Amino acid sequence: MACRISLKDLEEVYIQSFEYNYGFYNIKGIHQSLGYMTPNDFETYSFHSV
Repeated sequence: MACRISLKDLEEVYIQSFEYNYGFYNIKGIHQSLGYMTPNDFETYSFHSV
């Protein structure tokens, strides 16, 4: 079942999209191109490797 919310304007759509993409996907989604790490883990690893 889909989660339904009411959005008043385009700004709310942008905010909700941003929160979903960066709050759920980037934290929990692993990527093959990043060595099966999450983007946050890859960024941390890359930062400490320099």
